[in-house]
Amino acid sequence: MRRITWVLAIIMSVALVLAGCGKKDATSVVKDLNDVSDKLESKQGAYQGSGTMTLYTGEQPQEYKVEVWYKNPSYYRISLSNVQKNVTQIVLRNDEGVFVLTPSLGKSFRFQSDWPDSQGQVYLYQTLLHGITADNNRQLTEDGDNYVFEVAANYQSSALVRQKIWLAKKTYEPKQVQVSDSEAKVVVDVKFDSFKFDPEFTKDSFDMQKNMATGTPSESTVAEVDENGNPVNAPAEEEDAGQVTAELGDFGVIEPDYIPAGVKYKDYHKIEGSNDHAVLIRYDGDYQYTIMEARPLDRAVSLAPGTLIDLGFTAGVLTGDEQQTLTWMNDGVEFRITSANLPVDEMMQIAASMEAQSGK
Repeated sequence: MRRITWVLAIIMSVALVLAGCGKKDATSVVKDLNDVSDKLESKQGAYQGSGTMTLYTGEQPQEYKVEVWYKNPSYYRISLSNVQKNVTQIVLRNDEGVFVLTPSLGKSFRFQSDWPDSQGQVYLYQTLLHGITADNNRQLTEDGDNYVFEVAANYQSSALVRQKIWLAKKTYEPKQVQVSDSEAKVVVDVKFDSFKFDPEFTKDSFDMQKNMATGTPSESTVAEVDENGNPVNAPAEEEDAGQVTAELGDFGVIEPDYIPAGVKYKDYHKIEGSNDHAVLIRYDGDYQYTIMEARPLDRAVSLAPGTLIDLGFTAGVLTGDEQQTLTWMNDGVEFRITSANLPVDEMMQIAASMEAQSGK
């Protein structure tokens, strides 16, 4: 009898040990993730990751190579390369400020911002950790060697509602992120092919001039605009709509596929005297706004208070108060949407609808 009792005791002990080594619940994993987050905020906190981001915002999926560098306390370098167009843009934060760089054009925007403290991006590890730990209604499942969290999306676009985040069980490295809209349609899909904690960065890894040197810029001039993105010298109006269409075709203007409800195309102007083929397209209705397009080839740096806007395919800069301007570069073209009443969400949708266009 004693022998049976002793055997049962051993079995129960082994069972308890195995139970302790079994599956972690969401609470345990979140505690671990908080520890990971604390380590990133420590003096030696750093990571480096790369992968592929696919956007499903247009008629055809668009792929981008993404590379992310982070070093405590607030150094960031994010490289976005369009696979189809072979164009790279870099978002950089260092002691001098926040920059949006297009090295191949020698074009850079410098602005005053606390990014990414107030806004996160889907490819930033801190953003993913915060999304998991901040959502008390999080759902946890397992997929092979990964934990899969489903949580609320908290990005600049209100069209992004939910997200699924795959983390490696052993290391908590990010493996994949899918962000969906209100109809559960995947809009953004990021797959990481590498991720490393505590990499060694050189002194100039986050230097603006060093990162600009990765491209070969050429020289030209830029149309003169004020702080809201409007031309200083307003061009004359065109009257003949047929002539406008023909000139648009000759010029290669990129028109948005998306126009907000209650809004119609009004007219367009060429900006006379500019050497960068700049034009303005105007829209009227429930919202009034203009789109300026130019092909600047000069080296220019602008400094203004602004907000970094994640457009998915690139980074934009939002400036102004009563009248706001969203500026971004894509495939060698500088775009500016300026309006006193157009919501930022609508600006972002217009910008996204122009991304895959090549100019008519």
